[in-house]
Amino acid sequence: MTQALPPTYFLVAVILAVALHLAFPVLRFWTVPLSLVGIVPLILGIVLNLTADHRFKQYQTTVKPFEQSASLVTEFPFSISRNPMYLGLTLMLLGVALLLGSVSSLVPVLLFPYVMNYVFIRQEEQQLAATFGTDWERYSSRVRRWI
Repeated sequence: MTQALPPTYFLVAVILAVALHLAFPVLRFWTVPLSLVGIVPLILGIVLNLTADHRFKQYQTTVKPFEQSASLVTEFPFSISRNPMYLGLTLMLLGVALLLGSVSSLVPVLLFPYVMNYVFIRQEEQQLAATFGTDWERYSSRVRRWI
């Protein structure tokens, strides 16, 4: 059985945010036009993901979790986050929640980083450490996991 990839988890989180918003619209903190502020993290997340994907392609290494990496990519956006694609997905999810405008829609935003860390990041980083050794150690000591 093939494991679901991060975009699937993201889609489930978006669906959960919308479902929670509709079923339990707890404390609507703002409506349109203020909720349109959600466009900012949504766009930032998209740009971050596209930039990171471009870097992976530039270095001819895989974007898929758990596949063997051919290169340790450390240039922007990997110079500000070891996991810019997961950060980008989290920003996009925050954007959706802000557009919805209820506290209940923020629950998946808070849970998503923990799920990504548990399901993907820990194993990916172990694999990178085994593959790139001291280069990984130097990189991971100067760049934080998220921001």
